[in-house]
Amino acid sequence: MGSQGSPVKSYDYLLKFLLVGDSDVGKGEILDSLQDGSAESPYAYSSGIDYKTTTILLDGRRVKLELCYIEWKQIGILLVYDITNRWSFDGIDRWIREIDEHAPGVPRILVGNRLHLAFKRQVPTEQARAYAEKNGMTFFEVSPLCNFNVIESFTELSRIVLMRHGMEKFWKPNRVFSLQDLCCRAIVSCTPVHLIDKLPLPVAIKSHLKSFSMANGMNAVMMHGRSYSLANPAGGSKGNSLKRSKSIRPPQSPPQNCTRNNCKIS
Repeated sequence: MGSQGSPVKSYDYLLKFLLVGDSDVGKGEILDSLQDGSAESPYAYSSGIDYKTTTILLDGRRVKLELCYIEWKQIGILLVYDITNRWSFDGIDRWIREIDEHAPGVPRILVGNRLHLAFKRQVPTEQARAYAEKNGMTFFEVSPLCNFNVIESFTELSRIVLMRHGMEKFWKPNRVFSLQDLCCRAIVSCTPVHLIDKLPLPVAIKSHLKSFSMANGMNAVMMHGRSYSLANPAGGSKGNSLKRSKSIRPPQSPPQNCTRNNCKIS
């Protein structure tokens, strides 16, 4: 990794992400909720630019993220709006035009912030999801206050960026799993996503477990002994996304005291 006299890197990959969006949509809240995972100070100021570094785990590999608000020289972009502010969502069109002008082709995701204020919601989830799909983006609603989906959104953008740069081999089935991968897989395979927060584990580990579950598609949950799927079937109706599998009952024999001819077995 490093020559004699130079420190060994504490990460496997370095990615630079930009957060854009109108003022007061909570970009600072999102950065504040991230734990520092590098040797440097979590905050630095260069030419007046708010800047933070953090490290996440992606399939057992350490990915260091450098996050800022302003510079366009990044390889991933989060478009942030406030779900309680319709005007901030309508402004995303303007930000997309800015990105297409200054950073065309850079992977991007749409993030609806402040999910903990859903009772004040002005932007419907389905509308935002449809908008993201129309513009070729992955969509997340997050809550830094509740530590919900923040790490997951950065993890998914990291995955998109790495795969864009030819790292698909890391997600082939024949790869060797790390010990952490195997532990995560064992836990999330028997624990519904909505119950991970109740495990007696540190917050950082629970966040990694949720991220691993979402990133690996292990989002089938078990409730009261029944299997549910969180994904809508193709062409399905817009009803509830939780579908319970139908159970097949064995045919019942006619009652013993039935006197009708059509009930008797010849």
